[in-house]
Amino acid sequence: MLGDFITRCLILLLGYAYPGFECYKTIERNRVDFEELRFWCQYWVIVALFTVVEKFADVFIGWLPLYGELKLALFIYLWYPKTKGTGFVYDNVLRPYASRHESDIDKKFQEWRTRAWDLAIFYWQNCTELGQNATFQVLDFLTAQSTKFSSNNKKTKGSITLYPPSAPPLPEIRATLFENNEDNFKGKNKKWH
Repeated sequence: MLGDFITRCLILLLGYAYPGFECYKTIERNRVDFEELRFWCQYWVIVALFTVVEKFADVFIGWLPLYGELKLALFIYLWYPKTKGTGFVYDNVLRPYASRHESDIDKKFQEWRTRAWDLAIFYWQNCTELGQNATFQVLDFLTAQSTKFSSNNKKTKGSITLYPPSAPPLPEIRATLFENNEDNFKGKNKKWH
């Protein structure tokens, strides 16, 4: 049994680097051979699918003895010139399944893309709001600290000491900012001229 490190290095070299270089050479030829280009495209589709499935199934099959070596053998089988297993696996396994379920797969990808976009927007909005709140809290803290050291900002009313107010809540700030922008655009606010 090969060491785990050596197996991983061989998988990277013989499963990704060598096929990637062969694919590059195919693309960069003056006259691209369509069949060879199709072969390498099929190879990368199979490898991508295998990588995705492996990420989920690794818990169940990753512990099997000689798993890394079998994976290496599969990659070599797929591109080796005498076996060219890519054509067999693509034509007999992947293409029939994908052609039967193409519309379902397409719908799922559209749904996942929409959900991912909605989730990204949701987190972006929450992160910016949290960032604004954190910034105002820091400014409040700094303002409170500066008023402790300067007596000029203190106003007393009887025996009660009043400090400058803290930052207003976020919705009020937004409303104020948007009102000021609208006034500036309409020409109503001319105090800066």
